[in-house]
Amino acid sequence: MTIMPASVDSLWLALRRVPGVGPRTARLLLEKFGTPEKIFALRAGEIAAAGVQTKVARAVAEFRDFEALERELCELPRIGARLVRWTDADYPARLREIPDPPPYLFVRGEMPPADTRCVAVVGARAASDAGRRMARRIGLELAAKGFTVVSGLARGIDSEAHQGALDAGGKTIAVLGCGVDVIYPAEHRALADAIIASAGAIFSELPVGTQPLPENFPTRNRIISGLSLGVVIVEAAEKSGSLITARMALEQDRQVFAVPGSPLGGKARGSNRLIKQGAVLVDCVEDVLEELAPQLVQTAAATADTSKGSSKPTRVAQNSGKIAGSAGIKSVERILGSGDETVKAAKAIILELKDDTKLHVDTLIEASGLDAQTVLRLLLELELKGIVAQHPGKLFSLA
Repeated sequence: MTIMPASVDSLWLALRRVPGVGPRTARLLLEKFGTPEKIFALRAGEIAAAGVQTKVARAVAEFRDFEALERELCELPRIGARLVRWTDADYPARLREIPDPPPYLFVRGEMPPADTRCVAVVGARAASDAGRRMARRIGLELAAKGFTVVSGLARGIDSEAHQGALDAGGKTIAVLGCGVDVIYPAEHRALADAIIASAGAIFSELPVGTQPLPENFPTRNRIISGLSLGVVIVEAAEKSGSLITARMALEQDRQVFAVPGSPLGGKARGSNRLIKQGAVLVDCVEDVLEELAPQLVQTAAATADTSKGSSKPTRVAQNSGKIAGSAGIKSVERILGSGDETVKAAKAIILELKDDTKLHVDTLIEASGLDAQTVLRLLLELELKGIVAQHPGKLFSLA
């Protein structure tokens, strides 16, 4: 039997420091036994009976190197970090859903658990000027619309996406392939500080002091995609690490987006191939929002149900699954107000959507008298509020 250490947190760290225990095994043990306290109090045979290899089960039962883990925990306040465990309320809910979630994260900055509107933007380190501009633009526009931008703090596309989010006054999260106290590359230290200062976060699953070894980055990519509703790939070569992120996103049932690039160079061959394979082509942020809108509606409805303690779908106004035009107008006034030109345009959209009519977005743009970007933003907002519904082919109707 293992002698219990002084702190519960050292038991959590031990889950990943036992030889042979990876994220999937850690999850298996947590789901079976509930807490590390219970896991490390078990005999090897009891652990093996849960489906763990005998050799690994024995290593868990015999693990005693808690003193080193206590020293590591003592370092966290010094570097401004904390430990967020898989069972904690502020552990990201979406990340907890993947097959191999980290049992814990070292976190610097803020990481609200309700922050489910995350989109990852990743790509080449040796990016072109056009790729850099596109990454910053996507990061800025996503953050301006209330999304949290997730990336890896690397040179090139990653850093531009982070900076774009900061330029918009929004939030961004950097997932590191090294210890949370080791900023890599070193020239991004100021960027890391700005992320934390802007209510964002930097985190890692790796031990404090871990250096940025090449083998660390493919495994951290599953966290980038796992946190997010979708992953936008901006410039990826044929053997880019960003393609690993895209593959992991697909395995996690996340949406994959790709920005097309010139076929004359090699920087976009990987991202162009993703588009051929079915990734959503992105040339503006509306392409991302349009594809993610159904997920956002489901998330909003689930949140409303939870807050009200109800199992029934929550809508702004209901009548056998439909809302009449007049009810829609009242909902628009209640949600958006009643005075400015944008509200008038929203009302015009509602009046066009009568009965069971499905209208193309171009028709609604023409009816509103506003530019396409404004109408798409309005439609997304109305969809999130349960007033309109989107259908294949960019068709919209009353919800």
